[in-house]
Amino acid sequence: MTAIDDRSATPEIVDEDEARRARARKLDKIGKWTLPVVVMIITVFLWDRLVVWNEIPHYILPGPLLVFETLIKDWAMLFDALMVTLQITLMALAVAVLGGVGLAILFTQSRWVEMSFYPYAVILQVTPIVAIAPLIFIYVDSRIAGLLLCAWLVAFFPVLSNTTLGLNSADHNLRDLFRIYGATRWQRLRYLQLPSALPYFLGGLRIAGGLSLIGAVVAEYVAGTGGIGSGLAFRILEAGYRLNIPRMFAALILIAATGVIIFAGLSFLSHMLLRKWHESALKREG
Repeated sequence: MTAIDDRSATPEIVDEDEARRARARKLDKIGKWTLPVVVMIITVFLWDRLVVWNEIPHYILPGPLLVFETLIKDWAMLFDALMVTLQITLMALAVAVLGGVGLAILFTQSRWVEMSFYPYAVILQVTPIVAIAPLIFIYVDSRIAGLLLCAWLVAFFPVLSNTTLGLNSADHNLRDLFRIYGATRWQRLRYLQLPSALPYFLGGLRIAGGLSLIGAVVAEYVAGTGGIGSGLAFRILEAGYRLNIPRMFAALILIAATGVIIFAGLSFLSHMLLRKWHESALKREG
């Protein structure tokens, strides 16, 4: 009789577990979007109250409403500056992808090339771009080329290092299988190493997206030229010189929002490319 009762209770336990997991997944999905929004609302509210309660002048710390009004009022100027910064960012990211992936493939095809040039890539990465940028603008005549080079120097190393790691992480048993069947070096690269390196490359790409924006902004700070074709970094410097702190905050918000959008877009691209086959993107029943 006890055994019968246990068997009859088993489906109910399974259904209860499934319902609990479904509720947990639903809560996770809701919390993923609502919790950051709630934190943002609380932060903006406390920011506003801090300014009001302490009667802080707007040229020291403007309130969120004044920053929003400034963003609307100066939208045309700030948007043009944003387009300049975004253009440099995307161009640097594209060049970083081409250069990083190309060098990574070259490194995996020749151990001697990797040993010869990889240390110099590390040196460029660990050297602060602020120290290199003035020299770049001395020797490069074109301002756009100088900005692009500065942003590229910051962005390309994550692509290079992650892609190199991915290409070298292909399963050795599969490498032996390709060798047994007489596959050429380029066949191993195309059908084995490149698919194995894709998750690593996409991880480096997400990092490089943010770094390219940072590199573009830092390069604009160093260049420091105004007029037509000025980016958001110069607008921040200009606003600082004029004590127009609300405009500084508005430009900073645009830079932060641009970085978030770039990261979100690259994360979505990574998910779409990996969601059907890679463990990092497959959904598991928790």
